[in-house]
Amino acid sequence: MTDSNQTEEAPLLSASRGDPNIDVPKIPGCIATRHVFAIFAFFGFVNVYMMRVNLSVALVAMVEYTPNFNLTPTNHNDTCPPRGDTNSSDHSKSTAATYSWDEDTQNQILGAFYYGYILTQIPGGWLAGRFGGKWIFGLGILSTSILTLLTPLAAGAGVGWFITLRILEGIGEGVTFPAIYAMIAHWAPPLEHTKLINISTSGSMFGTIFAYPIAGVLCDSNFLEGWPSVFYLSGALGILWFIFWMLFIHDTPEKHPRISQEEREYIQKSKGSTKVTTLYVPLLAMLTSGPVWAIIICNFAYNWGGYTLITNLPNYLKNILMFDVSQSGFLSGLPYVFLFVVSVIGGFLADFLRKSGILSTNKTRKIFNSIGLILSGFGVVMVGYVGCDTVLAMLYLCLASVGQGLVQSGHSVNHLDIAPRYAGLLMGFSNSAGTAAGFLAPITVGVLTEDNNTIGQWQIVFWISFGFFMLGFIVFLLLGSGDVQYWALDDYVPTIVEDYETSTTQGVDDYSINPDMPSYFSKLRH
Repeated sequence: MTDSNQTEEAPLLSASRGDPNIDVPKIPGCIATRHVFAIFAFFGFVNVYMMRVNLSVALVAMVEYTPNFNLTPTNHNDTCPPRGDTNSSDHSKSTAATYSWDEDTQNQILGAFYYGYILTQIPGGWLAGRFGGKWIFGLGILSTSILTLLTPLAAGAGVGWFITLRILEGIGEGVTFPAIYAMIAHWAPPLEHTKLINISTSGSMFGTIFAYPIAGVLCDSNFLEGWPSVFYLSGALGILWFIFWMLFIHDTPEKHPRISQEEREYIQKSKGSTKVTTLYVPLLAMLTSGPVWAIIICNFAYNWGGYTLITNLPNYLKNILMFDVSQSGFLSGLPYVFLFVVSVIGGFLADFLRKSGILSTNKTRKIFNSIGLILSGFGVVMVGYVGCDTVLAMLYLCLASVGQGLVQSGHSVNHLDIAPRYAGLLMGFSNSAGTAAGFLAPITVGVLTEDNNTIGQWQIVFWISFGFFMLGFIVFLLLGSGDVQYWALDDYVPTIVEDYETSTTQGVDDYSINPDMPSYFSKLRH
């Protein structure tokens, strides 16, 4: 809907013949159904990340490790001195087996998850977009939960079995992000994209916050022999979550039996039709689109730094800063508290800026993304130059996490801006790139720190992460967009549109589209 008073900074409109600027109705009951969906998705991602990161802490307890106390931190190139007797593993009550795995083997184990994870990103996005995300998301978590329960058995059987299990877990979890993006395309009004995405996916941060300290305590205990209890707990919780997810969640508002009529109509009118059967996916147009490549490259760059921390931070805290496994678990979770809080608040702020017309979607995404990546890069690099000052190290890690939280309102939700109908598939593409960083980053850390696990080598690790953060910042600033792309519009055929719920006579100029394509759309229209 355009009028003479609207400026280019006004909130962007939907490309699917909806009006995102309609007033939000008063919803009967205590909480809107779309928010219930987001909360269930939140707890789903809590389980996803508990099962993903618990190994980062447990591996410290699973491996026989003898620190080299002869090194001194006089020039910031070695490890820190032991912290009294807190570094000794003799105080652990764990009775589980330990293994003689070197740094290279440990990083192969940590990276194995991502070899499987990358395989189901694109298929997961396509399947969720084509058939609905409820079963795809649910079964992905259920399968990973069952495999997680088998982790102690696989570790005892040998490294090969353990790595195979982690690959299979990655295959299960690989569908989760694409599936939830596909579902949110149905459930979220356009000007609530950021809020609902960030509420849903912030479960990943909360899961990390929860997993790190709990895993540290369990590894240091004799509960179910110690470190095996980490996997038993997270696997059991995942199965319990699956039962409730299948009982209460539905693919779309149209299929939900308990949603109020007011909310269903609000969602439908704000975003237009959702009943589109995609017989043709414009892959060539997607893969030659600058905004798509901005998301893909930025996601790889962002995830390189993120996965470097999420998989290796417990290692750094224990083997460089010399905290014991319980302490390193608690400290590893601290930065993710900031990441979680900033991500949720940032989502509400970003949608407020867009809805109020203060900033366009394009500017909102680029501002949040740019500030976030710059803060992340600065914080990560500074960690390597504070020596053994753990307070400063944690402060800079928390600063990096604040930056990562802001990025959640940048490129991380941009799929829904540029192509809401293909959001799940685009998430599959971009998360495939991010997943590649997930297994390349631990391998790189392993190569750099094998037989030379010192502060000096970790400075190199952190500078590499800084470089990738800056790459993402520059590419998204230059190529990113907040506009729906021409190939994602209803007019871009061939598609079978089963149902339009709003008028098909509305002019193309009323939609938020790529401004470089007006003549093309007039041809499509006529």
